[in-house]
Amino acid sequence: MPVPWFLLSLALGRSPVVLSLERIVGPQDTARCSPGLSCHLWDGDLLCLPGSIVSAPGPVLVPTRLQTELVLRCHQETDCDLCVRVAVHLAVRGHWEEPKDEEGLGGVADSEREEPRNASLQAQVLLSFHSYTTARCVLLEVEVPAALVQPGQSVGSVVFDCFEAALGAEVQIWSYTQPTYQKGLNFTQQLPALPWLNVSADGDTVHLVLDVSEEQHFGLSLYWNQDESPTKPWWHRNLTGPQTITLNHTDLVPCLCIQVWPLEPDSVRTSICPFRKDPRAHRNLWRAARLQLLSPRGWRLDAPCSLLAEATLCWQALGGGPCQPLVPPLSRENVTVNKALEFPLLKGHPNICVQVSSWEKLQLQECLWSDSLGPLKDDMLLVETRGPQNNRSLCALELSGCTPLLSRASTRAARLGEHLLQDLQSGQCLQLWDGDLGALWACPMNKYTHQRWALVWLACLLLAAVLFLLFLLKKDHVKATARSRAALLLYSADDERFERLVGALASALCQLPLRVAVDLWSRRELSAHGPLAWFHAQRRQTLQEGGVVVLLFSPGAVALCHEWLQDRTSASEVHSPHDAFAASLSCVLPDFLQGRAPGRYIGAYFDSLLSPDAVPTLFRAVPVLALPSQLPDFLRALQGTGVPRPGRLADKAEQVSRALQPALDCCLRPPGTPETGRKMGPEAGDRT
Repeated sequence: MPVPWFLLSLALGRSPVVLSLERIVGPQDTARCSPGLSCHLWDGDLLCLPGSIVSAPGPVLVPTRLQTELVLRCHQETDCDLCVRVAVHLAVRGHWEEPKDEEGLGGVADSEREEPRNASLQAQVLLSFHSYTTARCVLLEVEVPAALVQPGQSVGSVVFDCFEAALGAEVQIWSYTQPTYQKGLNFTQQLPALPWLNVSADGDTVHLVLDVSEEQHFGLSLYWNQDESPTKPWWHRNLTGPQTITLNHTDLVPCLCIQVWPLEPDSVRTSICPFRKDPRAHRNLWRAARLQLLSPRGWRLDAPCSLLAEATLCWQALGGGPCQPLVPPLSRENVTVNKALEFPLLKGHPNICVQVSSWEKLQLQECLWSDSLGPLKDDMLLVETRGPQNNRSLCALELSGCTPLLSRASTRAARLGEHLLQDLQSGQCLQLWDGDLGALWACPMNKYTHQRWALVWLACLLLAAVLFLLFLLKKDHVKATARSRAALLLYSADDERFERLVGALASALCQLPLRVAVDLWSRRELSAHGPLAWFHAQRRQTLQEGGVVVLLFSPGAVALCHEWLQDRTSASEVHSPHDAFAASLSCVLPDFLQGRAPGRYIGAYFDSLLSPDAVPTLFRAVPVLALPSQLPDFLRALQGTGVPRPGRLADKAEQVSRALQPALDCCLRPPGTPETGRKMGPEAGDRT
C-alpha cells in the first residue's frame, strides 16, 4: 500500500541522507546501463529456475557484484512505496580459443577467426527478488560492443528500478546469467522497520509504545476499521515525542487500528492494524458480539468488527438440553454484522433461538424473544414435511431427533401423538413458518402435563403442608422448652457488693435462657406497690408457669430467717423499702412448714461467703446447692425437663462461673479496699 512520507520519515529517521531519497514517479519498472552498453528489460515477470553451470565457449559476460539502494516509488507526491534499486556490475570472463591451422583452409579460416573476435557480447541477466510477502524475477538483456570486450575486465553495470518492499522486511536478491557460467551472486538486505510502534502485554493491560523523536508533533487515534461503516475513532490525542498508551486487554479486537499523521496542513494519514492475527483480539471480538431483536421479526448481530459467521434458528425445549437446529427446513445464512436481518417466520416464539457459528464452532446463542414474549414454554414443535403429490408427514422435534407422531417409540411425543394431531387439526397449534417444503407448528403441552402430574403435585403439596405443620409444632415446642422455665430469685440485700454479685448471677442465668425475676431489676414496681405485693405477684406467676423460686442464702438472709423463726411478729418490720426477701418470708416459710416446697423451691449459697451448716434445717427439705462449685447441678435443677446434653451443660456452667468470678472476688475483698476493673453492667441498674 502507498506509504506516506511522514511514516517513512518515522521509520527511516530525519537525517539529510534519508530526506534526499530519490523519488521515482510511475508504476513501471525500468532498466538503464552504463555508457557504451545497451540493455533491455523484458515485459512481465518470469519463473526463475537456475540451471546447471556450463563451460563458457569463449568470452562471456558474468555478474561480479550486486549493489542496492533505497528509493521511493511515488504514485502521488506524498504517497510512496519503499523500493529497492539493484545495480549489477558485469565483467568479461574467458578467452577466445586459438584454433589449429589446417591444410586447405587458407584465407577462409583466417576470416572466420577474425569475425567472432570483432563481434559484440550479449548476455541475459536474471534478477530474483524474495521477501516474506513478495517474490519476483526479471530478465535483462545486455549487449557489450566489441571494443569494450577485454577478458578479465569490467565493462560497466546495468541498473534495475525497482523491487517494492515493505518496511521491516528482509529481502534476498540473486543474480545469474542464462546459461549459467558461474555460481550466482546472492545479497541479503534488512529494510528499515517501524521502531516507533511496539506492542507489549503486562497482565491485563496492553502497552502501545510510540518511540518517535522528541521534536515530532503528530496526531494519533484508535478506531475500529469496519468494512461497511464510516470510521469513528474512539480515542484521539495530539502528541509530541515518545508516548506509552495503556489499553485493557479486553479492548483488543482484530479491527482495532492505529492512525497517525503529522500535525501539518493537508497531511496524509496512515493506518496500521497490528491485531488482525492476535488470538486475544479474536476471542475478545466474540465476547463483545451481541444479538439484538428488532421488532417485529428483525434481528441484528452487533460487533465491533466484521465476522465470518453463519446464523441459523434452533428450538430450545423447556426441559433443557441442547438447542435443536432447524436445518432443514430453514437453511443457514451468512451474517453481516451491524445490519438488520429478518427471520423467515410468521410469528415469534420464546423457544426459538438464534445460533451464530464460525468455522463450524458455536459462538453465540440467544433466545431473543424471551424478553418480549416471556420465558420458555412447554410447547412441542411439530415439523411438517411436504413431498410430491401433496404428501406430507409430521414429526415432533425432541432431543433424540424428530419422532414421527404415529410411532411406537417410548418418547413423550409418540405417547401423545394422536392428541397432538387432534390439536393440530382443531387449530390449537401456532404456525411459526410456512414454506414450499414444509411448515413449523408449536403445540402447547400444558394440559397434558397438568393432567398427568396433578395428583403428584397435590400429594407433594399435602406432604409439604404436613411437614411444614410438624416443623411449626416442633419449633413451638423447642421454643417453649427453651423459654418455659421461669425463676424468681430471692435474696437479702446485705450490702452493695452482694447486690452486684446477685445481679451478675441473674444476668448469667438469662443467657441460658431462663426468665429471671429479681427485685434488683424491679425497683420502680417495688416503690409503687411495695415489696410484699410485688413478691406475691411474681411468686404466683412463676409457680403457675411451672417455674421455680430460688432462695439465695447469705449471712443476712440466714439472720432474717432465724429472727422470723424466733419471733414471727418481726415479719412485718421490713428492713428496707426494697427488701423483698424479708417480706417474702411470711409466704415462703408456710410452704416449707406444710411440705409444699419440694419441686417449687431450690436453695443456693456462695460457698466462699457462707458455710453449708449455716443454712437453717427447715430449708433443707429442698436441694440447697453451693455456688459456684455445684453450678451444673444448680443449672440442671433450674432448667428442669429442658436440660441440655451434659457437654452443653458443662459449657454453660463454665460460662456462668466466669461471669460470677469478678463480682465474687469483689465480695471477698476486705472492706475499704478500692475496687479495680470495670463496673458491672446491667445488674447494677434498673431494668424496668
